[in-house]
Amino acid sequence: MKTAYIDTRHGTENQYSFSNGNCLPYTGVPFGMNYFAPQTTSEKGSWWFHPKDRTFQGYRLTHQPSPWMGDYSHLLLLPYSGALSEPSLFHAQSSYRPEESTFSPSHLTITELRYQITSTIVPSMYGGLLDIHYSDTDASLLLSLGENYQIEQTDAHTLKGHVINFSGCEDPNFSFYFTLNFEKPIQAMTDTKNKEGIILIQFGNVSQQTVRFGTSFISLDQATLNLSREQEQTLTDYLEKSDQKWASYLNKITVTHHDEDQVKTFYHNFYRTFLFPQTFYEIDGTGQKIHYDTLSKTVRPGVLYTNNGFWDTYKTLYPLYSLIAKEEYGEMLEGFLTSYKETGFLPKWLSPDERGLMPGTLIDAVIADAAVKNIRPDLMPEFLEAMKKAATIQSDNPNYGRQGTYDYLKYGYVPLDYHESVNHTLDYCYSDFCIHQVAKTVKDSEADFYKSQAANYKNLFDPTVGFMRAKDKEGNFRENFLDIRWGKDYAEGSAWQSSFAVYHDFEGLIQSYGGNEVFEEKLIDLCNQAPRYNVEGYGFEIHEMSEMAATEFGQLAISNQPSFHYPFLFSYIGKPEMAQPLLKQLMTQEFNASTTGYPGDEDNGSTAAWYIFNSMGFYPVCPGAGEYVLGMPLFDNVTLHLSNGRDLELSAGPNYPQQQFIHEVKRNGQMHETLFFTHEDLLSGGTIDFHLGTVPRPRTYRTDQLPFSLSNK
Repeated sequence: MKTAYIDTRHGTENQYSFSNGNCLPYTGVPFGMNYFAPQTTSEKGSWWFHPKDRTFQGYRLTHQPSPWMGDYSHLLLLPYSGALSEPSLFHAQSSYRPEESTFSPSHLTITELRYQITSTIVPSMYGGLLDIHYSDTDASLLLSLGENYQIEQTDAHTLKGHVINFSGCEDPNFSFYFTLNFEKPIQAMTDTKNKEGIILIQFGNVSQQTVRFGTSFISLDQATLNLSREQEQTLTDYLEKSDQKWASYLNKITVTHHDEDQVKTFYHNFYRTFLFPQTFYEIDGTGQKIHYDTLSKTVRPGVLYTNNGFWDTYKTLYPLYSLIAKEEYGEMLEGFLTSYKETGFLPKWLSPDERGLMPGTLIDAVIADAAVKNIRPDLMPEFLEAMKKAATIQSDNPNYGRQGTYDYLKYGYVPLDYHESVNHTLDYCYSDFCIHQVAKTVKDSEADFYKSQAANYKNLFDPTVGFMRAKDKEGNFRENFLDIRWGKDYAEGSAWQSSFAVYHDFEGLIQSYGGNEVFEEKLIDLCNQAPRYNVEGYGFEIHEMSEMAATEFGQLAISNQPSFHYPFLFSYIGKPEMAQPLLKQLMTQEFNASTTGYPGDEDNGSTAAWYIFNSMGFYPVCPGAGEYVLGMPLFDNVTLHLSNGRDLELSAGPNYPQQQFIHEVKRNGQMHETLFFTHEDLLSGGTIDFHLGTVPRPRTYRTDQLPFSLSNK
């Protein structure tokens, strides 16, 4: 699969009040330290690109993982010619034709209509190349560095400097260093020292300029070293290397289908799964991996990764890596352990360092999933101590670790004095299960204790309403319950979106309801009601409410991560056929290859990976259990090139809109009777054949044929 097949504008048509992905059209290398995207406006904060804008303000070097997080260490490069009436982005910007521009993962090419300048930017891991073709004789380049920067011209061909800009960081002087090398000499440079940090660079009477750049979070010397390693490369060299790198990832899964638009949707999503987390380490002069530690404000040895919110990505992204990018997963784990060693707690939301957002410590699931899949077993003893620390010690800094840790240990739930207490409680129960799983792999004596802790979700279940509800310290449920009220006790949802987060023990939850029939009725109610919501918990409508209400899938808010597993709940009562049409409709109606291609935020690859898994016909409901629940395949044929060197070939047929159900499944020619695949099943490769049908085929399943539940173990 070539990068030319992908348009990076997928999911980029957004605004503050409604998300179609909240993506940016990132160009870079997979897991790159930097990304580039065209900036089309400087008037809308974090929403600085829109695919329908026809204004180009420059190539933005960006580290923005989400508009909700904001950008950091960013700068802007805008080729221009002639004199400017004022040195500002507004006075320098040009119109461009989006439909005639190239938005590829490996490179960007844009023609500025005002100046008739065509330029191409091709990033590498730590730098890149900007190739500019001028039609006027007064060739120039505008840099916008923000308010806090330093820059100097060291010779006729070189500029060096740094910027200090971020939405949040432990280091108030956190700096990003750059070195720019110009093939044609600089004739003049003007530092306007204005609010936008505009630097004007003139090259005189030249028709073409090549700018090579190196960047670093460590030092100017490191930026120069990063550039020196690529100094002799041509535009063709940069482009070939970038294309090859993307091909090495995009070829890990091969898809064929009778509907080419759906194939395009698959690869657009697949591209998104290799953007985050971003590399945050560099290679020094001796070949050692080093990184900048923002807490101690020193350079330290070892790998580090950033721009990742585990509340989102643990569900889908890392389980995908466990199949096709095991080596990268292992190094990411090493980086997350580095974060623990430097801060004292495992990370929750890194950008560039700990931002402390969202409930839970759900990196625990990333660790547990690796542990049960035998990925980096050498790290597990230290990870276990880190997980247990977060489960037993409350940090003085609320950015780190769990909130309400001591109260959770005392009461068996997080009391309602804590914001989003229900989600905190359920996430801690699941994390305790994850600790149990890791403890088993290293034969730790506390494994049974954490298994018992994993049942604490029952403390918040109210059988009279069939929901999880917040309790005070005396054990009383919060009064005036309303099932569609968003916020307060729930994170980005109501009781409908928050009460089924018991990934590790759905059998126990089903029994709390009173059995399969009652649970089934609850799931039917969830799906078949109107997508209503009440805003009292927030006091206003948040975009996740708007996105759920935009489509008729009841309270199944597939637009946000808490609902990702909802269709699979039917499998735990042995009725997967009730979800198979639902899954097919979600994939075909809520996802496409356009600029509005997502039902809500595509957070760091999490929603993209949801689509990837579901289109293949299985899904990791419970990371840390080592299983994938059968779903409903979308494509005619899929081949996974697994990390262990084997291939897994999937087929589905007959495969047309009327085939809404799975009639039977065969694995390696033998009938597959369980409602899940184990990780070992998939890693062994071979074939999985889905025989699809137009009517459901209900059957009775034994307990051992149902997906994992702790109550059955």
